[in-house]
Amino acid sequence: MLVSLHVKNLALIQETEVYFGPRLNILTGETGAGKSIIIGSVGLALGGRGDRDLIRTGADYALIELVFHLEKEGQLERVKKLDIPVEEDGLVILQRRIMPQRSISKVNGETVNAKLLKELSGVLIDIHGQHDSQQLLQSKKHLEILDDFAGEEITGIKKEIKEKYHIYRKLQEQLKETNLDEREKERELSLARFELEEIESASLKEGEDEELENSYRKLSNSRKIAEVLNNVHSLTGYESDCGAGGAAGRALRELNSVSAFDTSLEEMAGMLTDIDGLLNDFNRTVSDYLSDLEFDQNLFLQIEERLNIINRLKDKYGSTIEEIFQYQQQKQEEMERLLDADAYREKLEKELKLARAGLEKLCARATKIRKDAGKKLSALLIDALLDLNFNQVDFSVALEKKEGIGPDGWDDAAFMISTNPGEPRRPLASVASGGELSRIMLALKTVTAGQEDKDTFIFDEIDTGISGKTAWKVSQKLALLGKTRQVICITHLPQIAAMADNHFVIEKKSMEESTVTAIAEIRGDAILDELARMLGSDTITESSLANARELKEMAANTKQY
Repeated sequence: MLVSLHVKNLALIQETEVYFGPRLNILTGETGAGKSIIIGSVGLALGGRGDRDLIRTGADYALIELVFHLEKEGQLERVKKLDIPVEEDGLVILQRRIMPQRSISKVNGETVNAKLLKELSGVLIDIHGQHDSQQLLQSKKHLEILDDFAGEEITGIKKEIKEKYHIYRKLQEQLKETNLDEREKERELSLARFELEEIESASLKEGEDEELENSYRKLSNSRKIAEVLNNVHSLTGYESDCGAGGAAGRALRELNSVSAFDTSLEEMAGMLTDIDGLLNDFNRTVSDYLSDLEFDQNLFLQIEERLNIINRLKDKYGSTIEEIFQYQQQKQEEMERLLDADAYREKLEKELKLARAGLEKLCARATKIRKDAGKKLSALLIDALLDLNFNQVDFSVALEKKEGIGPDGWDDAAFMISTNPGEPRRPLASVASGGELSRIMLALKTVTAGQEDKDTFIFDEIDTGISGKTAWKVSQKLALLGKTRQVICITHLPQIAAMADNHFVIEKKSMEESTVTAIAEIRGDAILDELARMLGSDTITESSLANARELKEMAANTKQY
């Protein structure tokens, strides 16, 4: 669950920190106090777009920190698969610093990119923004919701479909490429022959270019090598007084003249003998190398010409000899296909037919799973919607076969609903009002929560367009969801606020020459004061407090714990 949120220098927030609890966390406050900024900061920390305009005026940066505590084994495993370190106590600490030119995100101290943050957020939290209910109006979202509900059973099939679909599409493209007229075919054959002859005539060998380049470097620098080695031979030799070999020999003779007087001198003489021997061997090796070092002009020109041939082939067919051989193999296969195009086309057509049959079989299995999942989802959703004060509701998931097969199969899904007796089910987009959409989305969340490892659900004004008895029903459903998940909800309805297990108030205050937004948890009488305000009381009176107290008692009595 989300343990804490720390925000600094973000929009109207100077600095605030809040510790959330389990079950139902309610955030309330006057319109314009900055409730959505608080929730929006969570989205920012999880990789949302961070504009520099969000940085508080006069500040150099904005900072958001989230602390999650993971308890579910499934969550821990999925986070570890993302190669994200998790503390021994199950803590995951996210930090995002937004600066004018860039932003930096870290998870448990390690810098991460936006892509990884997005994947991580999908494991940790489900955020329902003010306008997310509108997604239900998009039919393409319906298949996604259905597949999420179907869970692992459909996931494996979809993976197979995607793999088979890519193979199928590749075969289609290959078959399309065989549709050449005779002139195009002859042109392709001519080019393939020319390229193959050019590569074959070069008679390349693996590693040949490296050997030639080494020889070329040696020959082209032979003069410099000879000058250096002659100098080295002199410096380490025995022929001149300044040579290291001669000096070592003299030193050894001097040492031998006194070594009989002390055994430790004998050990030193032995060491110097070894050094003298090594110098002698080294000097002889240098001499041998110099005697073999010759500049062969003809050999140099041959190597240079051979390297030019190889480099021209590299420019055209690959950056290495191995890549040139791969290109040669591809051209050979292409030439064989062109020479025997009819047989090749027939082979592709058979493969395409088999691939299509296998793909259709998988698509049919996916359809069966989706139909079964659609029936279960419909039954559960009808019950959930009735709990949310839909007097009568009929819901179903309609599956239609698309004209073609895609990477997800051949199904299109549409949510169909009827909210009035005697009316047929119609597409959700043509029936539901704003308030109904909010309740349908909440019903979906409560129904699908069991399929998810996510421990935290955030709702930003899920109560849009509802009031009265319906508000009570929504508050009960949120409390029910809070029984098994952590729920954080922004609301302007007192019926929902009264259900809070943990209640927070967001306020906008004037400080000197600036305005700040802050959040604080309230308890006891402060909760009653806030509920009285939400009930519409300009001033807190005994009457308004009595109404608030009654509301809180009603909420306690109706909680489904």
